[in-house]
Amino acid sequence: MPSSAREHPRRRVSPAWHTLAHGAVVERLASHSTRGLSGEEALARLVDHGRNVLETQRGRHWSVMLASQLTDFMILVLLGAAVVAGIVGALEDSIAIIVIVLLNAAIGFVQELRAERAMAALRRMAAHTARVVRDGQTLVVPAADLVPGDIVLLEAGDVVPADLRLIETARLQAQEAALTGESVPVEKGNAALAERDAPLGDRAGMAYKGTLITHGRGRGVVVATGTRTELGHIASLLSADEGRTPLQRRLAHFGRRLALAVLGVCVILFVVGWLRGEPPLTMFLTAVSLAVAAIPEALPAVVTISLALGAARMVRQNALMRRLPAVETLGSVTYICTDKTGTLTENRMRVESWYAAREARAAAPEDFGAGWRELALAMALCNDARFDQDGVPIGDPTETALLSALPRDAIRNWHRRYPRIGELPFDAGRARMTTLHEDRERGCVLVLCKGAPESLLPLCRAELTPEGEVAIDSAVDAQVERLATSGERVLAFAFKELSAAPSEPEINAVERDLVFTGLVGLLDPPRDAVTAAVSACRAAGITPVMITGDHAATARAIALKIGIARADDELLQGRELAAMPAERLVNEVERVRVYARTTPEQKIRIVDALQSAGELVAMTGDGVNDAPALKRADIGVAMGKIGTEVAREAADLVLLDDNFATIVAAVREGRRIYDNIRKFVRFVMGGNSGEIWTLFLAPFLGLPIPLLPIHILWVNLVTDGLPGLALAVEPAERHIMDRPPRAPNESIFARGLWQHIVWVGLLIGGVSIFTQAWAIRSGIEHWQSMVFTVLTLAQMAQVLAVRSERESVFSLGLTSNWPLLLAVLSTFGLQLAVVYSPWLQPIFKTEALTLRELGFCVAVASVVFFAVEGEKLMARRGWLYRHE
Repeated sequence: MPSSAREHPRRRVSPAWHTLAHGAVVERLASHSTRGLSGEEALARLVDHGRNVLETQRGRHWSVMLASQLTDFMILVLLGAAVVAGIVGALEDSIAIIVIVLLNAAIGFVQELRAERAMAALRRMAAHTARVVRDGQTLVVPAADLVPGDIVLLEAGDVVPADLRLIETARLQAQEAALTGESVPVEKGNAALAERDAPLGDRAGMAYKGTLITHGRGRGVVVATGTRTELGHIASLLSADEGRTPLQRRLAHFGRRLALAVLGVCVILFVVGWLRGEPPLTMFLTAVSLAVAAIPEALPAVVTISLALGAARMVRQNALMRRLPAVETLGSVTYICTDKTGTLTENRMRVESWYAAREARAAAPEDFGAGWRELALAMALCNDARFDQDGVPIGDPTETALLSALPRDAIRNWHRRYPRIGELPFDAGRARMTTLHEDRERGCVLVLCKGAPESLLPLCRAELTPEGEVAIDSAVDAQVERLATSGERVLAFAFKELSAAPSEPEINAVERDLVFTGLVGLLDPPRDAVTAAVSACRAAGITPVMITGDHAATARAIALKIGIARADDELLQGRELAAMPAERLVNEVERVRVYARTTPEQKIRIVDALQSAGELVAMTGDGVNDAPALKRADIGVAMGKIGTEVAREAADLVLLDDNFATIVAAVREGRRIYDNIRKFVRFVMGGNSGEIWTLFLAPFLGLPIPLLPIHILWVNLVTDGLPGLALAVEPAERHIMDRPPRAPNESIFARGLWQHIVWVGLLIGGVSIFTQAWAIRSGIEHWQSMVFTVLTLAQMAQVLAVRSERESVFSLGLTSNWPLLLAVLSTFGLQLAVVYSPWLQPIFKTEALTLRELGFCVAVASVVFFAVEGEKLMARRGWLYRHE
């Protein structure tokens, strides 16, 4: 074939394929409906069009991930401090800083690398093949190698590998929830549509990449591959840059303010000491040591370790974080916008309601009354689903739901007694299906029919009741209305008897004068734990909202059932949303709890409106139609099992069990992580400010410089190290899910944190200077060793008390955080070693304390513990920080 023919499909502006006859489509694509393309032509088109894959974001190279760990502002400040410390001779602290920076970088790098590899594994799970016709032969090829013009064969269980214009169908049905949000499979045909802008769900002559064939078989011609598919169109909405999370914003702001404050204090300390006559070199070393000590170099490590431990904890609870800060962000969201199908519901149909001649439901086959028996027969026999070797129904989801609602033994008995001898298959125009069965015991033919009530009821002459046949009354219409209003898909069933089988079943002869036997309402049921999860979200001050492409009645019914909506809550449909100005939508979004028949672009509008209203938004979903909103939201949460590749790629957090309830655990984990980071900041900044006040105030009180540079560096190393890091594993506080989310713009110093840092720092500085003054007045020559010890032990007392912002340590229990208890004991032991070890005394310029002196140091340091406990007591009684 000439090159112009190959280029023709690619260079031409893509038409509305669903409006063209399938023969015209095949001709336009220079293909053949039975022979397909030749192998050479397919290869040439693959070169022209590229592979049939979505252009998803490439994973970052390991070197880029590693370099990104070293470009944070706090990390750069620490590296600068390490250089300065090394220049002035503080080699020990310089090495310590570099080690901690490298440890932090390694932890972050490993976690990001693991997340990337996990996502690559998930992407590989989505790979599939396709059956195509080339050179007149049926071949199985990788779906990525499909090209426009390929003839693809479809059957139940296949994932549609590209966008197809259907050529022929045999009872073909497709599950298109990934694109449209509708949980019910749609009937497919090959007829063209006149409406160019028909919704995807109405384009019966098309099959779209990523959707699932649930029933029947078909043949179609590929009209689009890769990014040119409807899947690719939605993927193109995912190119927006990602913003930083609230935690990253808060820490960046905190780091800038801290660096400026530390620089200012050190300059003042150096100038004041120099003016008082202290040696300039000594004051310079003291100022630099204080600068190094004042910067909490463990903060980046604590943040990363907290997030890494949270990530590991969440994986054990079936949630995979693609970015470490994602779980913290989820802990601060105010709205969770969730898809319905597959997220809140099980994505499978189930018989929810029954109506059969006003009888109660029978418990066993032998208990069926007249109406129930005929209804059950129609459900079991007018049905193309079947049981596999494990006894699991397979086939169309609606028909498998009907089988699942009946006793399996009864179904087998009925199939033996009433073998099928003819059928009128389901047709979208008739909206019903009819089967004919031989009744071997009675010598007659049983006609069973099921279909939409509006199609079947007009064909019925009577209703079957226990008393016999009676005229159909308004009660049947009322039942249809009741089931439809509750969001259920309603099927009507009818039957009649023939004396003999017709030679050729005719619609007009067979489907008339039927006897109505009952109604069945089907529903895609909510997941078991969803109602409790929604309730937990509300208790935590988080508003759940349903955004779905499904019908309004179905969406409202599910929302009411699981508690997302109440009877008086508003429901907004896509067509109303499309006509609503952006300004009005911002005012409406906080009152609407259910959105139905939405498009991907409208989901983005909803997320944008909520964000404009000051809300922090999470979006959950599994379908391709959810992906743009997942990307736009502050955090996207995708389903890992049934979720599409595009949705997982767009998300920050992937739920491996596809369970909405897992989000509640992530919210709890996110709040715990942020609480622990605040506790670390509370501890380390309070302690560091205590060191600053000790050095800063002593000269103004007529006292000598209380500490040597090596003392400052040691206190910083042992207090900010193990005890600080142990705060990262502090368990969640008991009432963590009973409080509202944090404000998105909340400072990390909010809710009494800065006040705590100021007064605790002054208290630690005060007890240290008091120790210095008392020891000098008592004539103790090694008073500097006592100040050194008090400063260390006071921070250990503080770290025990700051484990909770409100609860007493005595109610928490000392052993509820074993790592912290061991870290405190280890630090105490190290401090004793520095004071009493003959090998360390020359290095640290210390002298051994008497037992009385050591007891004095412990008693003075414990004042900090009881003071913080007193602060928490006043907070619990409402005397402090009432805004919490």
